[in-house]
Amino acid sequence: MPLTHKTPLLDELEKGPFPSFVTDLKRAANEGNSATANDLLGQLELSYKQKVGHWKHGGIVGVFGYGGGVIGRYSDVPTMFPAVEHFHTMRINQPASRFYTSEALRTLCDIWDRHGSKITNMHGSTGDIVFLGCRTEALEPCFADLTAHGFDLGGSGSALRTPSCCVGKARCEWACIDTQDICYSLTMTYQDEMHRPAWPYKFKFKISGCPNDCVASIARADCSIIGTWRDDIRINQDEVKKYADSGFNIQSYVLDLCPTKCITLDGGKLAIDNKNCTRCMHCINVLPKALRPGTDTGATILIGAKAPILEGAQMGAVVIPFLKMDGSAEDVEEQYSDLKDFIAKLWDWWDEEGKNRERVGELIQRLGYHEFLKAVELEPLPQMVKEPRSNPYIFFKEEEVEGGWERNVDEYRARHQA
Repeated sequence: MPLTHKTPLLDELEKGPFPSFVTDLKRAANEGNSATANDLLGQLELSYKQKVGHWKHGGIVGVFGYGGGVIGRYSDVPTMFPAVEHFHTMRINQPASRFYTSEALRTLCDIWDRHGSKITNMHGSTGDIVFLGCRTEALEPCFADLTAHGFDLGGSGSALRTPSCCVGKARCEWACIDTQDICYSLTMTYQDEMHRPAWPYKFKFKISGCPNDCVASIARADCSIIGTWRDDIRINQDEVKKYADSGFNIQSYVLDLCPTKCITLDGGKLAIDNKNCTRCMHCINVLPKALRPGTDTGATILIGAKAPILEGAQMGAVVIPFLKMDGSAEDVEEQYSDLKDFIAKLWDWWDEEGKNRERVGELIQRLGYHEFLKAVELEPLPQMVKEPRSNPYIFFKEEEVEGGWERNVDEYRARHQA
């Protein structure tokens, strides 16, 4: 159908150097014959003009048996724009690393042509395939069509959000863990947690194959799983020489930029003090032919990252510095059992202590790292220290101090009397 709404304000968004969603919506309206896209442009133009949003939350709307996966949305001006009277979002669980066959993409598009607006978002920031603009009566038929072709809904609301991962060993030579297998295992194990919201707020897993962290898990995920190694970085001295002979300034671009200054170059030979290496990946990224991660690989587990919600933005904090994740178990429920045992304790504590809309990182911030470690039954480690203590009012129970307070007082007096 031809575009029936005048959109002078939205037209301004097409004038810049970058692709515009306005152009895509106009194409969907004109070439795709989408009445939804047509009225969506009209309502958005009205919002720009009046500086007021015209969406209202859809309340509890979804598919039978699931509490998540559908985000309800209605227009508050349905008589003006009837095609967006219902405009629900469906989140579809993406394949690990977002690898698709052309057949799978065509299948998804065909399903959405039959049941929805023809407007998609590939992908949402969480990772899901996003179907934008579904009427209430079309939700169940669309869901049935998706499941018949092997797709499922992802997470939304106060539930486990759809786990996502980088390309991992499928495409990346630096991957230290099989990100796709871990992502699949977590997705299959925690189906109930993903589809039926039951927590204080949302929880995200994001898996990166190496410390480059290409899915930005350390800044966004409640649980970041980042591949790493605990032995020495592998060095090919012949390739180091080739870099130097080509005129590449190893001193300026590698040694001087190492955060811990653990790399030295002596007589054309590169040496790394691996005990002081922070696994930042800079040297490996700059000298990819000469340096490679070690062979004793596993993952670092970090907890607590999020964008600003109740408190400010937080980065993930190291909880388990190194965990072997070889994926050798045959049963998906048993895969990565050490990680899942830790997660079970974490969720029990959060479920019991968390306030409404409080992420795990905010709960740790509110009750303290000491309470968190006690709940998940982990011993404190130096790698968990984010910064030197700034609060002097931290007290220990008598049983937590070796020998009790009497022994410590006696030792203090003996030192000062001497």
